[in-house]
Amino acid sequence: MERIPTWVIPISLLLLLIYSANAEEDDVKVSLVSFLRKLSSNNSQIDLDLRWDASTDPCLNGWVGVDCRGTNSVRKIILEGRGLNGSIDAGLLCKAESLAVVSLRDNELHGRLPPEISNCTELTHLYLGSNRLSGSLPSSLSLLSNLKRLNISYNNFSWGLPQDLPRVSGLKTMLAQNNSFDGSIPQFDFSNLQDFNVSYNRLSGPVPEGAHHLSLESLMGNSGLCGEPLPKACPPPPAPSPSQGGKTKKFSAEKVIMVSGYIALGLVVLLFFAYKFVYRRMADAKKGGYEKKVADSSAKSSSGNKNTPSRSEYSLPTSNESAAAVSSSLVVLVNPTTKELKFEDLLKAPAELLGRGRFGSLYKVMLDDTTALAVKRIKDWAISPEDFRKRMERIDRVKHPNVLSAVAFYCSKQEKLVVYEYQKKGSLFKLLRGSQNDQAFDWDSRLNVAGGIADGLAFMHQGLREDGIGHGNLKSSNILIKTNMDPCISEYGLMTINNCQTSPTPSDNTQVSILKDDIYNLGIILLELLTGKVAQNNGSELAQWVNSVVREEWTVEVFDRTLLSDGASEEQMVQLLQVALKCTNPSPDARPSMNQVAAMIDAIKEEDERSIYSEA
Repeated sequence: MERIPTWVIPISLLLLLIYSANAEEDDVKVSLVSFLRKLSSNNSQIDLDLRWDASTDPCLNGWVGVDCRGTNSVRKIILEGRGLNGSIDAGLLCKAESLAVVSLRDNELHGRLPPEISNCTELTHLYLGSNRLSGSLPSSLSLLSNLKRLNISYNNFSWGLPQDLPRVSGLKTMLAQNNSFDGSIPQFDFSNLQDFNVSYNRLSGPVPEGAHHLSLESLMGNSGLCGEPLPKACPPPPAPSPSQGGKTKKFSAEKVIMVSGYIALGLVVLLFFAYKFVYRRMADAKKGGYEKKVADSSAKSSSGNKNTPSRSEYSLPTSNESAAAVSSSLVVLVNPTTKELKFEDLLKAPAELLGRGRFGSLYKVMLDDTTALAVKRIKDWAISPEDFRKRMERIDRVKHPNVLSAVAFYCSKQEKLVVYEYQKKGSLFKLLRGSQNDQAFDWDSRLNVAGGIADGLAFMHQGLREDGIGHGNLKSSNILIKTNMDPCISEYGLMTINNCQTSPTPSDNTQVSILKDDIYNLGIILLELLTGKVAQNNGSELAQWVNSVVREEWTVEVFDRTLLSDGASEEQMVQLLQVALKCTNPSPDARPSMNQVAAMIDAIKEEDERSIYSEA
């Protein structure tokens, strides 16, 4: 028997490992092949034409209509106009967990869209137009938090559009024309929708608020719809008809007697509760007097005792002044989570120190088993309580989905606290550090984060321009990541020009200087997203290094290697790099406005979304 050379075994193992690292899982391949067979009604000829075979790999052996976009998992499935006349099995489809784009339009598919479509959690584009799909849309569509484009036009869908579909905050396209939908139009964020069409259905009721700018063509063909921009005005609410005849008068008299009885019963209940309330207040007053006496006697007996127990180290530290404050000192803004929040609740709740910086400390406070808050304790800010209150209330009136709103705040001469809802997925800073340890953070996610930050800052800068309120301390640790991977800017407006200046060359105009600082700091964040490196101090060293590499015409060397290995578009990364370099220009006056930055990043995102769909 011929002996196998010793070098053959390690090379074979190495090749096996390389193949395994680049191959889609076997159970995913089997599921996708079964998915295609249901789409084609077991038409074996279609299987042969598309070369979908469980014994091969979709990423390595070129399944027709499948693209892995430089990764080892299926990213896109585009099977348009293939004569498919079967049904959609979303349970099989969504076994491919990295799936972002699905286009099955221009076929003859029938049946329903299964609720299991929500298992495709990475889905951004879903095109099902021009088929024969029917039944109601599953409410689980609203769970696709990454969905941006939805096309279900020219089908036979019926019943109503899911009213919770507007929960998908990033939805930009909603095409549902030429179906049989009835009911009302959901209250979408029409300012965010770029393409919207529900024409030629059976919808009724008034056109929602915010949709008046839509074109007539996007709403026509729904005889029950009314209000702008449609020519049909909504009728006024029906007025009560006057009483006519003895029978009507008799009915009215009976109704008056019945209502009077309800009123009398209500007064009795109200008096009862008023009596209980007064009785309880009197009892509490007596109890309070007794406890005060006990406390006074205890204080006398313990005076001079140096071992008196101190406040728990696991609760929020406060000054003596704030600890003695009454609950009304905490200003609770409009928020359903904390509408009953009181100052004492914060003082008594367990607190965990999350971080400490130049401008204060951040704590996680647990009010109960389900409600977590983040409390920012600010130090060394010479601002009066009245000015602080006006500032926080002014910021609260300008809201954007990518800016974390405060739920409450407190301010005295010695203590300033701002309360937010706790975001459990952490910050961009931690995500960037995790990506260096092979945690997934791909190009699409980074570009989405960049666009969200720019959109949020542009909105806040515009809304607060007259007040000259910017962020003032923008950095990756202040960019929180929501559960759908959208960015959320925290601690907006907690710094002023007097206590922060981060860019290397401050502007002479103090009113715009903090806004120019925000643009510089956004540029540093963009460099962090592109390079995968975490900036130190004000990020000037990172900016200098990137500029030096670009000057040497080795631009590709600055990019995070994980992005390059995943097949991210170098052209789009270079475009975003150019935006970052403009933002970090040493001269504040040479930097673009935040609106211009947001527009440039949105243009890159649009190009990226087109490439996701077109590359197949």
